[in-house]
Amino acid sequence: MSHASTAVQERPTPPTGPGTPKSGLSSRSLPRLAPVGFAAVAIALSVSISTAAGWHSKVQWGMIAALLFLAISYVATTVVENKRQAKDRLATSIVWVCFLIAIVPLASLLWTTITRGAERLDGYFLTHSMAGVLGSEASGGVYHALIGTLEQVGIATVISAPLGLLTAVYLVEYGKGALAKAVTFFVDVMTGIPSIVAGLFILSIMLIFEIQPSGLMGALALTILMIPVVVRSTEEMLKLVPNELREASLALGIPKWRTILKVVLPTAIGGITTGVMLAIARIAGETAPIILLVFGSQLINANPFEGAQSSLPFYIYEQYKVGEAASYDRAWAAALVLIAFVMILNLVARGIARWKAPKTGR
Repeated sequence: MSHASTAVQERPTPPTGPGTPKSGLSSRSLPRLAPVGFAAVAIALSVSISTAAGWHSKVQWGMIAALLFLAISYVATTVVENKRQAKDRLATSIVWVCFLIAIVPLASLLWTTITRGAERLDGYFLTHSMAGVLGSEASGGVYHALIGTLEQVGIATVISAPLGLLTAVYLVEYGKGALAKAVTFFVDVMTGIPSIVAGLFILSIMLIFEIQPSGLMGALALTILMIPVVVRSTEEMLKLVPNELREASLALGIPKWRTILKVVLPTAIGGITTGVMLAIARIAGETAPIILLVFGSQLINANPFEGAQSSLPFYIYEQYKVGEAASYDRAWAAALVLIAFVMILNLVARGIARWKAPKTGR
């Protein structure tokens, strides 16, 4: 009878060397705050190199610091950890650098607008118009332009929101065949239409029917720009509604129109509202259609259906064109008001989306 071999086979010794990845238990890793240290070293080296070379451009300093940060991150991670982790950290660092490159101009613009606009923005500026005020005078306000913007954007929203919502419902719930493809194609085309083209289209109608400039004409041009945004955002929100909800409702014998009204739309109402608010923010800063169709006014005109009106974008353009120090201050203050208006809309949209979001759990 043979006896089982009790000899223990020796495992081969794992290879070692600079290119061999380390095991999970014995491998070293950089601390969590290592990227911050890499960034500090890169900035210090960038300042030193730029100063020694006589470069005074902050853009050059930033680009050199970014390249040094990527190089230092890759080399340090390769030495301490391994090449696989170094590649992963390099990809992450590139993402962060691209994010900073994108956010720096936005932060600079926002900071400049706040610092320049806050000097002139006060209660008097928000409650007075430019009636009888010369461009070189420090008085005057933005009240008439604020009224115009609220009325024009409001009219455009009242027209665009139902049309965009119904179009999106048709495309998602009913649209099939050539008609749905044609509607989708024209919505895509309208999304890329320049604002001046929408203004020229309404202007041609005004010339044909001899219609005078008014806030309504500007609102119609804004409507053309707003509808495709509402359609696209609403369409995507409706597509996110699970089909199981539709099937369960239809299985109970509920008609399709009632299913859409009572199940689909309430489920997607948060996203739909966010899309509408973002579309409003998109048209609030349009200037070209307003210049063509609203014509501008220094007086308070609360009637958008008759007579020339102003708006915040037109007011900024108008004050900058004057070329006086006081008009520049008013332009920066109006720009700050417009940014605050758009920011408030975005905050409202986020609040509604969170409030109307489907509740999970018990």
